[in-house]
Amino acid sequence: MALLCSRMSRRLRALEICGLEHYYKLVVQPEQKKERAEMIDAITTNETRFFREHKHFEFLERRVVPRWLVDAQQGRRPRTIRLWSAGCSSGEEPYSLAMLMAANLPHDEGWDATTLATDISTKMLDHARKGIYNLAQSCEIPEALLKQFMLKDIATEEGQMKVMPGIQQMVEFRKLNLAHDPYPPRGHFDVIFCRNVLIYFDLESKRKVVEKLTRCLSRAGLLFVGHAENLGGINSPLRSVAPAVYARAGEESGF
Repeated sequence: MALLCSRMSRRLRALEICGLEHYYKLVVQPEQKKERAEMIDAITTNETRFFREHKHFEFLERRVVPRWLVDAQQGRRPRTIRLWSAGCSSGEEPYSLAMLMAANLPHDEGWDATTLATDISTKMLDHARKGIYNLAQSCEIPEALLKQFMLKDIATEEGQMKVMPGIQQMVEFRKLNLAHDPYPPRGHFDVIFCRNVLIYFDLESKRKVVEKLTRCLSRAGLLFVGHAENLGGINSPLRSVAPAVYARAGEESGF
């Protein structure tokens, strides 16, 4: 509660409202769509980095991608890969996924890898679409990928870097509230990253979100959650295949 009050205090001052109860009465009005967006931007946590929790990206590159390559060569799967970054914040995670896919599953070899990136914050999505980041963040990106997929000092100011257009084209940004909005099609995704998002849901809401995410996975698809998150106690339709990596229970994922 203290954190919520602290984050909302700026909006209350801007609107000259004396307390959260009065603010609530305002924001629930149907015509206050813009203010609801301001509220979401104020209260959401947007901590993220390129290749955050790097062991997940290592698992993708060393375990998952080789499996896809073999399956495609043997005709067991198409050369189409669909990924979803749920809770993408300012875009570092989906761009990290796109870079990894572009390096390992190149388009000129017939691969088509795209990432859906969703977030509840309009402000963060607008920032992510620009693909412009502080050059200090370059240390988070593996050197080979940095050289291949990022452009330095070409943005509006020196000390910035921009994601290459080819990588930006691999990512579609879309606003989505995991608690309420319709989810993408059933069975659509080979990989879903929903990391450090479930910690903000109560137990029942978490169970519902995990069930919906599971429906969106392909039969051999994988769900990645944050290393600090735990799916225990929610009767999850998933089984663990690696730390914070899950597959559908009863399905053969190859891991």
